Amino acid sequence: MRLWTVNSKERPSVVAAALNSLLVCLLIVAVFGVSLLAIQIRLDFSFIIDYRKRLIDGFALTLGLGIGGFLISFFIGLISALGQNSRILFFKYLSNFYVTVIRGTPLIAQIYLFFYILGTAWGIENRFLAGILILSVFEGAYISEILRGSVLSLDKEQLEAGKAVGFTRGQTIRFVILPQLVARTLPALTGQFASIIKDSSLLSMISVIEITQTIREITAQNFRLFEGYLFLGFLYLCITLPISFVSKRLERKFYYEN
Repeated sequence: MRLWTVNSKERPSVVAAALNSLLVCLLIVAVFGVSLLAIQIRLDFSFIIDYRKRLIDGFALTLGLGIGGFLISFFIGLISALGQNSRILFFKYLSNFYVTVIRGTPLIAQIYLFFYILGTAWGIENRFLAGILILSVFEGAYISEILRGSVLSLDKEQLEAGKAVGFTRGQTIRFVILPQLVARTLPALTGQFASIIKDSSLLSMISVIEITQTIREITAQNFRLFEGYLFLGFLYLCITLPISFVSKRLERKFYYEN
């Protein structure tokens, strides 16, 4: 049994994976431990119990923003991707303009624009709803490019191959095209979901009290800055790591060798 090396296409054994993962964790803990000792900081996480209700509320709000934003942004991205490939010039140019402008401007500027101008003009007063819509519009442009690029990466001969084995067009899309699209888009979509979760921290600009803003307020009261942001990173990992695990499982399920 090899514990320290593995071939490029070989999966390590459970023991090797566990041992090397443990060593990585020990290295990271050691680096942080030495750094804290160097600046004479002693961590105290007792504030978590004292502020548990606010932390739970902030975490739940962040999760809600992430899920809601991802679902709506996927729909927007799908419509935009179809629009960019449309034969109708109006929809084609509209989709191209949307993707170009959104990807070319920072989220912080879009928050001001959409909430304080468009949101006020259209009477959107619910800041949670406004936050979801802002994140959806921003991330939708990136998802549009992910979906469009995945479709373009498929060989045009796929439909012909489906016909050759007796598949109808619908069966070819279901059994040949769709599994490949899922396998190719899942890693990037997972990354966008994580991006939505992290980008939601900027919504504190419009007084959305998600987990980052909650930590910011708590550390302003108890001055436990290091503990607060270490715990914040842990909370974000509690969201993103399970997503990454599920994504890899689905990738293996839908992966097809050429």
